[in-house]
Amino acid sequence: MPDTFGGIFDVAKKKDAIAAAEVKMADASFWDDTDAAQKLTGEVSRLKRLVERMEVLQTEVDDVKTMAELAAEEEGEDAEMAATETEQLTSKLQEKIDRLELQSFLSGPHDSKNAILSVHSGAGGTESCDWADMLFRMYTRWAERSGFDVEIQDLQAGEEAGISKVTMRIAGDNAYGFAKAERGVHRLVRISPFDSNKRRHTSFCSVDVIAEIDDDIDLEIRDDELRIDTYRASGKGGQHVNKTDSAVRLTHLPTGIVVACQNERSQLKNKGTAMKILKSRIFEQKEDEKRSEMEKFYGEKGEIAWGNQIRNYVFQPYQMVKDLRTGQETSNVQEVMDGALDPFVHAWLRAGGPIGRASVNTADLES
Repeated sequence: MPDTFGGIFDVAKKKDAIAAAEVKMADASFWDDTDAAQKLTGEVSRLKRLVERMEVLQTEVDDVKTMAELAAEEEGEDAEMAATETEQLTSKLQEKIDRLELQSFLSGPHDSKNAILSVHSGAGGTESCDWADMLFRMYTRWAERSGFDVEIQDLQAGEEAGISKVTMRIAGDNAYGFAKAERGVHRLVRISPFDSNKRRHTSFCSVDVIAEIDDDIDLEIRDDELRIDTYRASGKGGQHVNKTDSAVRLTHLPTGIVVACQNERSQLKNKGTAMKILKSRIFEQKEDEKRSEMEKFYGEKGEIAWGNQIRNYVFQPYQMVKDLRTGQETSNVQEVMDGALDPFVHAWLRAGGPIGRASVNTADLES
């Protein structure tokens, strides 16, 4: 199948790719390799949706042109009505073009894949665990707003409140391409609800995002490189308490990467999911090592504490959310915490993503 990365506006090229794929799909032996067949049919579906959006957009462009010509020909009240309608159509069209343009920035080889997003509490104790819980809710809301499906893979409660860690799978077109903008340390400033003296506290959490890599990637993990631990999954009370050691924790000894999964009742299914996440994390780390010519994701993420944050969330004494990589900011903190992250994600993509981040210095992070 021809390479479909980049060239998002080339409808003819995408139609050629779809036609070539459909020829393969018509072959009697196509489903002999189920995994490869499902991958190809999924890619064809994605391309068809993109082509359909482009064709609808072209129709709307033609409609605006027709309305603009009509406004130029009319006189008096009719001309004003036509001009007003043209302006409204143009505004809506611009929004759609902007959204489509964003997809042209998703040219990475894994941007179209699902994302595995993890939130880890950092410096701040109970405060940080509560902040991790707030971020977990924020990302769940953002994913739902974006039309993505969310599945919790692992969740570890904090000792007193909130959560110490959560790993979630975000599934949908370009989920990783958009979610990877959130990778880094997030800093919260607020008056603590846990402090009887109502003092201002600063909390930190780290967000990690990796692409969900296909099982057929060239990455071998030997049995002697793994430590496998099983334990009883945490959950709600009553009939939902897991009475067997179905949760699985995998430790990759050469890298020290640890992955856990407890969302399935079956230990075998949890192990399979954990192994897939582990492969994705190892693959991402290897990719990071190759990117020595620019600031690495893992290096940038750094310690989960002061001076390494990518974004500040200030609740008191004023309200402001500011991204320190792009300068994007808003005073509507509640809307952001309800999942309105697109302005920050889009600004990061337009700024060049990881390449744009390389210019961030310590002074910027501490401002």
